[in-house]
Order: sequence, then structure tokens, then C-alpha cells
Amino acid sequence: MKKRIGIIGAGVVGTAVGVILREKGYLFAGIYDKQSASTETLGKRIGCKAFDSMQKLSESSDILFITTSDSAIQEIVAILADCRAFHSEQIVIHMSGAHSSEILNRAREMGAKILSVHPLQSFANPDQAIKILPGSVFSIEGDREAYEIAEDIVDSLGGEYFFIDGKAKPLYHAGACVVSNFMVTIIDFGVKLLEKAGIPQNEAVRALMPLITGSVNNIERIGIPDALTGPIARGDLNTVSHHLSSLEEMAPEFIELYKCLGLYTTELAIKKGTIDAKKREDFQKMLSL
Repeated sequence: MKKRIGIIGAGVVGTAVGVILREKGYLFAGIYDKQSASTETLGKRIGCKAFDSMQKLSESSDILFITTSDSAIQEIVAILADCRAFHSEQIVIHMSGAHSSEILNRAREMGAKILSVHPLQSFANPDQAIKILPGSVFSIEGDREAYEIAEDIVDSLGGEYFFIDGKAKPLYHAGACVVSNFMVTIIDFGVKLLEKAGIPQNEAVRALMPLITGSVNNIERIGIPDALTGPIARGDLNTVSHHLSSLEEMAPEFIELYKCLGLYTTELAIKKGTIDAKKREDFQKMLSL
């Protein structure tokens, strides 16, 4: 008998998972969201029952997805456990990058198997999520007895996967945040410098996009550190010195960030093999905070 899926949380991720798995032929017990309008919308979209009680939904589900905000997961698990709404042989899954499966421990205590299945992806809205979830890479962590279920789900979502130790989940999530969130910060930093040079923000963003895309493509094509370019990778102390002088004069509030990033970049340049230890030492003296 096919397992029945329940989804608590009809937001971006819950909607994408529901729509895609429905298209792949999965059976649904139903969905629940604290916003009744969201519940009705997703229920109609995937053709399943919209529950008015997450306890009843959990009791009716063989595989229960909790796709709420990260901060709500623990409270929902506590409510369901207090009502004894989890059951033996049930699979309970959250899709948070920040939390390990341990946040679902109370479900495990009632006989359920617990999993964290997290897509390394950033979603702006449900329709975009439905489009780009296939092709994403997922981390899987939790009860090994349930790994086969997790693998089947990721395969059905059109993704790839790897396994991770629960203890390493915060570090894994930090790495994902650096790449996704800090990339936006770094781009904003570059845009601010172009603005200081007299280029309007909208023009600066448009002008930098081909450079950003090219850098990302190079990482995919030749990897890190080979994709590193620029004056530090070339060992060009003179150009970096000019950068610092200009920053001192026109944008002193950004010098510390520039130096911090420059120091890290010298290590990549060493790995690439385009500067030697002496040149690294020269850069480190110049960029010392």
C-alpha cells in the first residue's frame, strides 16, 4: 500500500513539495496551515483534503512533512507529541537547513522515524520553487532506517543528495548561508564602491551582473581555487595598494571589510599556485587589520 503524505505548512517549500510529489503519483492524506486560506489554496492545487487540525492530519499520515518556518518546528512537534498524534512506523520529516533531525525527537519517542531533508536552494516564491527544486542537491540526515524513504522522495523531487551527520548540521548550514546570503552582501559591497566612484546603483548592478555570472560559471567549469582571478591572484601588490589608498580617501568605512576579504583571498591564491609564500607575506603586511 502506498504511503499517505501529510504536509504541515503550506508556504513556499510545502507548496513546491506538495505539487511535485502529487505530479509524481504520491498519495496525500491532506495538508494543514495555520492560515486557512493557504490551506485551502494548496489543497485545491494538489487535489487533497484541507485539514483544520494538524493533530488529525498527523494521525492520518504515514509520511508527515513539517515545512513551517524553522522557529515553529519545535512548538509543532511539542503540540503533536502532547496530543499523541505521532504513531509507530510513521516517517516525520522537516526541511530546515538550520536544525538537525533531533528537533523531532519527541516523534521518535512515540515510534516514528525522523529525518531532515534539506534542499541547498533559495526560493523566492512557490512557482519559482516548483521550477528550481528539481535539480537541487539535498542533505539527508536522521534515522538510517528511513534513508530509503528519503532517497525516494529526493529522487521524485528531481534532486540529488548526500548524507550528513546531525552534529555537523549547524556548520553545514553556516556554509550554505555564506554562499547564499553573504554573496548578496559581497555584491552589495562591490555596488557601494561603484556608487562611491559615481556610478548610480541601478547602473552598477546591471554592469556587474555579467562579471558575477562569469565568476559563478568559472567556479562550475574549473572549480576553486582555479576560478580565482584579480590582483591578489596575480601577485599585484601595486594595484592592491592603489585600492587601499583610494578607499582611505573616498570610502574609509569599507577598508576593514576589503582587508579581511583580501587576507582570505591570499590563501586561495597560494592554493592556486600563482603566488609564493613571500608574496603572501607581503600581502598580509599590507592587508593587516
